[in-house]
Amino acid sequence: MRRLYVVTHPEATHHVEGRVGGWFDSRLTARGHTHAAAIASRLRELIPASATVELYSSDLRRAVETATPIARRFGVAAALVPGLREKSYGVAGGRPQSWLDARFVPPPATGERLDHDEGIEGAETKLAWVTRVYRAVDRIRSGAAEQQVAVTHGGSLSWVVGAWIGLPAEACAYASFRASAGSITVLQEDDRFHNRTLHTLNDTSHLAG
Repeated sequence: MRRLYVVTHPEATHHVEGRVGGWFDSRLTARGHTHAAAIASRLRELIPASATVELYSSDLRRAVETATPIARRFGVAAALVPGLREKSYGVAGGRPQSWLDARFVPPPATGERLDHDEGIEGAETKLAWVTRVYRAVDRIRSGAAEQQVAVTHGGSLSWVVGAWIGLPAEACAYASFRASAGSITVLQEDDRFHNRTLHTLNDTSHLAG
């Protein structure tokens, strides 16, 4: 049985400062570091002690800081995968969220949603974002280990799930799998039929208290 544990980084400085995340290279807060340690402990409970583990992470600092205690727990190095980054918001990255909110053009309810121009210079379209994350998941799935961990971001988690269960990119125009900061989502592939399933979505029980 193959499993991919998808971790969304916990609280980062852009969350508490009310800034746009995206490719803005924020760090974990003190609370975020505490939650990253709790994530590592929970993964150690979930993953068999005898298993070989591969660890992948977005190369943004808040994700790398989340991956660090996981790497220590399992005695592995994290492979940095830029494709696991959050969506790029172009010139809005790092600016106050209110700046983006005042300029953002939401996608239409019907019609072209994947190549929609959100009105922000340099921002990725959803299609570019989805394509990038799908390629990152292809790289992860090419790994040999049956127990894998990927550290990503709340928005990009939807496309990790979509890629895993084989959603065509076109379906991502409307698809969404919401996850909280510091969550663990478990994706599974069985050995006999090779069905790939969403086993657990947005588990945050390890953050209690």
